Amino acid sequence: MKNFVHNSLPARVVFGKGSINSLGEEITRLGSKNALFCCTPGRKNETSDLITPLNNISAGLCPIAEQYVPLPMVEEGRAIATDRKADCVVSYGGGTSVGLAKAIALELEIPVVSAVTTFSGSETTDLQAILTDGLRVGYKSDWMLPKTIIYDPETTMGVPLSIIIPSGINAIAHGVEACYAQGATPVNSLIAIEGIGAMASALKKITSGQDGIEARGDGLYGAWLCGTSLGSAGVALHHKFAHVLGSTFNLEHSMAHTVALPYSVAYTAAGAPEAMQAIAAALGETHHSAARALYELNIAIGAPTSLREIGMPEEGIKKAAEMISKDPYPNPVPVEFAPILAMIEDAWHGRPPNV
Repeated sequence: MKNFVHNSLPARVVFGKGSINSLGEEITRLGSKNALFCCTPGRKNETSDLITPLNNISAGLCPIAEQYVPLPMVEEGRAIATDRKADCVVSYGGGTSVGLAKAIALELEIPVVSAVTTFSGSETTDLQAILTDGLRVGYKSDWMLPKTIIYDPETTMGVPLSIIIPSGINAIAHGVEACYAQGATPVNSLIAIEGIGAMASALKKITSGQDGIEARGDGLYGAWLCGTSLGSAGVALHHKFAHVLGSTFNLEHSMAHTVALPYSVAYTAAGAPEAMQAIAAALGETHHSAARALYELNIAIGAPTSLREIGMPEEGIKKAAEMISKDPYPNPVPVEFAPILAMIEDAWHGRPPNV
């Protein structure tokens, strides 16, 4: 028997084909009458189409979301929300749009509704980092936890594989760390392992000619479970690794997670053997380590496997190792410069992860 304390983060989840049509009802259900819609510039027209039948509860569009949630963008979004007297903020898209909505809600203390189109999982947590003077500054608040999440697989169908596949590995990263992060509990692990298995299965279907509503729905299910488990458990080395890669070298967020995951898991393996065994089993692996199973999954679904491949300069390896080891996140295996440097070198070259 293990002693533990488990905190479940509350959220209403509306899941299924056609559920996006309940968006207006869900906003009204919160008592909101003036909802501001956040999205990236590329989703401006699509989000406008969502707003059209909701004129009586819409405060308009805020199509300025940027990767890594830079502070100037946040300040602009907050000014727009204040000017339009928004009493709710709605994100439509993936983690970038969710990040803007969360940052606005943090300041204005208004509820968030998330309509999700990728597998990022950001919508499941009360956490958000804001890029401030080149550094990620983390925040945690009940206001940033969406009150309602809408998962409609139909809204993911237009998302290309180049986006949806890395977002799925990003989700798996959430579930993986939930199994051994500082706040891990048996409940988190059950949720995470189910999510990892669902997501891995969905990604294999999506990339093998079986893409469709069912596969995308399975992916959203996995993303929700993986993100939910991480929201309770917290983060470890992997997220530090991915955050440093993204904010320092401007690598695409999900791509950074995708390449980094097998290597951070290999580094941590000795400190969490039971978790690693469960993760490997969830991935359908019985002969290799969890780290190797994740590496092989990336190969199988056509995801990138090296930091060089996604644009990290080789001369940045030492800098990244210094940043990670200087200010580490809690991790089952101590974070030290020399082995972290070796880990990043392996990741840069795309070598099979060394457990």
